[in-house]
Amino acid sequence: MYRLLLALLVTTPLFADAQRSSSLGQQEWVDSVFKSLTEEQRIAQLIVIRAHSNLGADHVAKVKSDITQYNVGALCFFQGGPVRQANLTNLYQSLAKTPIMVTIDGEYGLGMRLDSVTRFPYQITLGAMQDTALVYKMGIAVGEQCKRLGVHVNYAPVVDINNNPNNPVIGYRSFGEDKYKVSRLGVSYMRGMQDAGIMACAKHFPGHGDVDVDSHFDLPVIKKVRSQLDSLELVPFRAMIEAGVGSMMVAHLFIPAIDKTANRATSISKASITGILRKDLGYDGLTFTDALEMKGVAKFFPGGTISVEALIAGNDMLCLPASVPETIDAVKKAITEKKLTWDDINAKCIKVLVEKYKLGMANIKPIDTNNLLNDINSKTDEIRKEVSRKALTWVRMVNPLGFRKEYLSLPLGREKKIAYVGFGTTELNAFGKRLKDDLGADTYFYSYKDGMSKGGALVKAIYEGKYDAVVLGIHGVNLGRSNNYGISKEAISVWNQLNAGNAITMVFGNVLSMANFCAAQSLVACNENDDIFQNTAADWLQGQFVSEGTLPVRVCNFKYGEGLKFPLGKMNLFPVGESKFSAVDSIATDAIAKQAFPGCVILAAKDGKIVYHKAFGQYRYEPSEPVTLESIYDLASVTKISATTVAVMKLYEDDKIGLDKKLSTYLPYLKGTNKANLLVKDVLLHQAGLIPFIQFYKETLTASGLPNPSIYATSYSAEFPQRVASGMYIRKDWRDTLHKRIVDSRLGAKNAYVYSDLDFIFLGEIVEAVTKMPLDKYMQDSFYAKMNMTTTGFLPLTRFAKENIIPTENDNFFRQQLLTGDVHDEGASMFGGVAGHAGLFSDAYDLAKLYQMLLNGGELNGRRFLDLETIRLFTAYQSKFSRRGYGYDKPEKDNATRKEPYPSSLASPQTFGHTGYTGTCVWTDPKNNLIYIFLSNRVYPTRENSKLSTLLVRSKIQDAIYKAVGMN
Repeated sequence: MYRLLLALLVTTPLFADAQRSSSLGQQEWVDSVFKSLTEEQRIAQLIVIRAHSNLGADHVAKVKSDITQYNVGALCFFQGGPVRQANLTNLYQSLAKTPIMVTIDGEYGLGMRLDSVTRFPYQITLGAMQDTALVYKMGIAVGEQCKRLGVHVNYAPVVDINNNPNNPVIGYRSFGEDKYKVSRLGVSYMRGMQDAGIMACAKHFPGHGDVDVDSHFDLPVIKKVRSQLDSLELVPFRAMIEAGVGSMMVAHLFIPAIDKTANRATSISKASITGILRKDLGYDGLTFTDALEMKGVAKFFPGGTISVEALIAGNDMLCLPASVPETIDAVKKAITEKKLTWDDINAKCIKVLVEKYKLGMANIKPIDTNNLLNDINSKTDEIRKEVSRKALTWVRMVNPLGFRKEYLSLPLGREKKIAYVGFGTTELNAFGKRLKDDLGADTYFYSYKDGMSKGGALVKAIYEGKYDAVVLGIHGVNLGRSNNYGISKEAISVWNQLNAGNAITMVFGNVLSMANFCAAQSLVACNENDDIFQNTAADWLQGQFVSEGTLPVRVCNFKYGEGLKFPLGKMNLFPVGESKFSAVDSIATDAIAKQAFPGCVILAAKDGKIVYHKAFGQYRYEPSEPVTLESIYDLASVTKISATTVAVMKLYEDDKIGLDKKLSTYLPYLKGTNKANLLVKDVLLHQAGLIPFIQFYKETLTASGLPNPSIYATSYSAEFPQRVASGMYIRKDWRDTLHKRIVDSRLGAKNAYVYSDLDFIFLGEIVEAVTKMPLDKYMQDSFYAKMNMTTTGFLPLTRFAKENIIPTENDNFFRQQLLTGDVHDEGASMFGGVAGHAGLFSDAYDLAKLYQMLLNGGELNGRRFLDLETIRLFTAYQSKFSRRGYGYDKPEKDNATRKEPYPSSLASPQTFGHTGYTGTCVWTDPKNNLIYIFLSNRVYPTRENSKLSTLLVRSKIQDAIYKAVGMN
């Protein structure tokens, strides 16, 4: 096998410093380095040793010895300082025969390990957000930190599911208890780091969440059957694998359902690594063991035996074995005893060298320590501030309408007499100072060392003060659950006495610690306790922004995902009562019962505030995941108005597209064809004479109805670059064929309304021609990213785990698979998933932001995107022959007399929107200041299901919403 591996590489002579500064290609470099290594050094390339920059000369000497004597492959840095670590990294790299892979355990950035470095938010804090784009942004920033310090691999993110509140080691390190959200945030974090050039590491496979023993001290046991693991713990790891994670870290867990061998941890179990991770999940990236010095495995397999067991199991990298020489000797002995082979070691060594090359280690440069700390900290505060706002979670509010004077009402202002009680602090912190300075609050303190005598005096002072509002700030909360998060019994007793109707409890720390405050009259999770999070909480109390966070885990009787939020307009504490929407609930549940669709999400916003937002049903009719508010749908033809039309509007007002211009003005390839003189405005109105659609895919099938292998490949390549579906890539030159079929299509009479996908394929290409950017990138850069529309976009599988995307059709006539995340429309799929007529995906919440912007006259959150005049022009009736506006669909002009009004009997003539073939719609009514969004997958499992239309589900729900908000 060794000779076979080398035969795949081009042999070149090794030359001085070729390993550190090289222009060699990957194969040449790997081959040259591999051949330079002795057998013992090839073993050592698989070893990760501990390194600190805060320990003395003896420690440094030990690391230097392991590098110079054995040529170890990797270092894992722990505590110290950034400049000291940089200097040591430079030293160690200069001593190494082979470039060293530098790793670090930085789940919340380098601040997790290094002094003077500001840490990023904990993962449980990120789990309170809905904003995956911000998690991706943080991933990039963490990656840039690592790159600046010469780190190649960050052992992050944790994708363990927080499904055991008694877990002593995961807790705040997890994104939360929902497997889909953990998957989504994990993928976003990972992609950010890897886009910055740093290898991410998903941990701790196969899932460390449901344990109550710390594997640092003993071997935890998980008594679950394999099906339970498949449906929960393994879900995020599948998502990470599908999204391209660079490495995995394997946990020390005893799971009899995987391997019944006594005391055999998953980290050293062949059934776990070779069986499940490699074979079942198809993962071929690097695997790191969790630290082999941990008692969970070390006490059962002393010395070098544990490393042998880890390699036999299928691991690549041995993290922190007790001794390098013992490990090398044990591996050599195992080879002699035929437990391992040199082919095994050589293959793993080559695999590690390939990854080193990909990480840029063929050209190692010394780390420049000038301005190092400022560079590392440059983005941390900005991201912490964004996260603090997005994650703040308003959990409970008693008497939010303020009917009783003795109860709290928000926001707080100087007209109220306010007291602030800081638990866990003895001095005025940033939060207390803001309340004192901004609101004139009286301030009190109670530390966790204070006794009941001080508590009694404090309670007496608060009651005698006759305050309108009492803010109870819970500070100094420990991250771990030991010793009740550091909160004393005396403090809880005092808090209970102060927890009256006029009190609001704000917890600055691990959200799990809120279990101490279940009885709070009003409760807010502020998540973390530094100045940034405290100032954010003070801003929220004064009504400066709207809470959007939700609970990442269940606490008390509050479920995962709970959180009061009103995100589209100004702070609104008075949402329309859900009881008024009971008719909407009934229509949706009845339609699901009649199998019009498996599930749906419905959103209504009135006067800039969400008044109804609810998810129903499941992904599929079979037992499957429940639809959530964050579920992402294929919008189908809603793409036409949510991407292409909006782009045309912007380019129209920028004088880059003229409505009276000919198509050939922007698409020169149409000159000399019957499409050349078609006007942009007629194309927008579907009255240019184009036929409705072309079934492009049919001519790409064989006589047996299967995809033609000369046109489609099963994997990406330069010749087959466009993904059509999973394992299906179309030949590069077929895009020209698609254009030719459109150009050659017949042209009908003008000035007649014929709804056509071809109209919007042309319009999408005009946008691309004018902007010189792909349609998806133009919309992302110009609109979606600036509006923080995190789920809205094309090609969702490049940004989200498949588990977060609702499946559409089981396509058994073209792509021969269930479509999930690949666009349903056949034509759009053959254009690579990005087309002017279809391909956009979104959840309801993000889509509402776009239409709130249009309803606001072109502004959202203080930023202008379009002019009001442009919006009025495009959304008004513009045709003598149909009900259409420019791009937008509208109500029938004779709605008042129609038997079946469209889209709703109560929609005003100013209403504009669109429906989608997959079972979607969005309608915006400027007269009534109302947005209605309906998302479903009515095409699952087949498009041969017309019940959504025949039952008039979308129209009935729209009518019910109008009535609920008093518009009847």
